[in-house]
This record gives sequence, C-alpha cells and structure tokens, in this order.
Amino acid sequence: MTTMTLGPDCAPPAFLQLAGHPLRWRLLSELARSDRLVHELTALVGEAQNLVSYHLGKLREGRLVCAHRSAADGRDTYYGLDLARVGALLSAAGGALHPGLRMTAPAHDAAAIAPVRILFTCSGNSARSQMAEALARSMSNGAIAAASAGSQPKALHPNAVRVMAEDYGLDISGQAPKNLDAVVGEPFDWVISLCDKVREVCPPFPGAAHVVHWSLPNPATDEPDVVTYPRFQETAAELSTRVGFLLAQLAEAPPQTPGAPR
Repeated sequence: MTTMTLGPDCAPPAFLQLAGHPLRWRLLSELARSDRLVHELTALVGEAQNLVSYHLGKLREGRLVCAHRSAADGRDTYYGLDLARVGALLSAAGGALHPGLRMTAPAHDAAAIAPVRILFTCSGNSARSQMAEALARSMSNGAIAAASAGSQPKALHPNAVRVMAEDYGLDISGQAPKNLDAVVGEPFDWVISLCDKVREVCPPFPGAAHVVHWSLPNPATDEPDVVTYPRFQETAAELSTRVGFLLAQLAEAPPQTPGAPR
C-alpha cells in the first residue's frame, strides 16, 4: 500500500494554528462579544493573568486582537477583536480547502432583524454615540430604534455632522445631545458604551439583555481640523464596521426579551 506524504503546501493556514489553541479561541470568543480589560478576561476564562496576557500577546502578534490604553485609567488596557480581519482570515482558510468554502460578507438583511432598541453612550454625546445612532438606524433601515446619550453632554461636534454627511449621506445636524439621566428609565435591549470613561459611570439599565463595550478613542481634540477630521473619518468607519457585524448578529439571533439574563 502506498503511503501519501503531505507536502508543505498542505500545512494548516497560520490563522488556524494561532486561533486553534483552546484558550486563545475562548479569548477570541469573549472579545467578539465586547471589548475587555485583562482582569475581566481572566475572570471570564478562569485562568491566571500571566497566562491570559501571554496568549493575548500571541493574538496581537497575529493582528487578530488590538489593544490600547484605557481613556478612563491609563494603567489599564482594553483589548478588542478585529472582526473584519478575522472574518477575512476565516474565509481564506475555508477557501484554502475548497473555493466553495470561502465565506461571504455578513448579511445586513433588515427584514430578518426583529425590532430592537439600542442605546449608544459616550461621555460628551457629541460625536461617537451620535454617529453610531445614525449609522445603526440607517444601516438597519429603521429596524433598530437607536438612541444616544452621554454622562457630560456637549454640543454636537461639527466634524461629526460633516463626516456623516460627506461619507455616508446622513444628516445628523438635528440630533440633540442628551444626558444619561434623561434615558435611564427607558427600556433598551442593548446598551453599547463607546467611551472608556462613560463605561465607568454609566448607570445600570436592568432591562437591557446585552451590555457591551466598544472602546473607541475620542476623535475630538483641540487640534486643527486638518489633524482631527481624519480621526473622525476613522471613527465613523470603525463604527460602520461594528454596526455591520452587529446587524449580522441580530439577523441570526433576534434579541432576547428585555429583562432576560445575559
């Protein structure tokens, strides 16, 4: 009987070797749900911090996970999953076995999404959460009843208005910043914080089935527009990507009844 020897081209893709480790896969699964601090990840996976940090380092080397200092406490680091890159690598891995296994982009079929209420929060409610509110409403064709609020509301930032109009054709000039206190009693299915600082002070929303954190840097600084406007574009693009993946999740699994355990 002839024995077949696998050549070097038959080695598993590097992505599978990296993500296939059981603990690294668990970390990826947790970060797919929400951006997390290291101590949160250690509690969720039940492993020592030095072991979790080691495997997070490997995932960062493979550019599956990104990290940045918390805007609330510079001693902490938030980790997040690069969903677009992971999706592309998964698709490529499937395609390496057979072209028919290459995945398609996540579905954004608004008809498949049950009505859902989502609150986006950031400290000033002047840029990130306002852009997220508009994108969620538009990209879902209204299936998402989106709202936004902040812990210390400020005037709507002109660059947020500009980037939504120029890059996405959305007019948010009529959206008004509001305080979290004004919406704390309202029923939301999802509460998504976009700011490390607001996550620390956000009041509880007992009816929310999902409480999620997307750790996005504040694009608004005192620097000239020539410096800050590209940051607004980057923030809007990141929000658009994240909202797109959220829509795919909602289409696959409609939200729980408010008040259900998460």
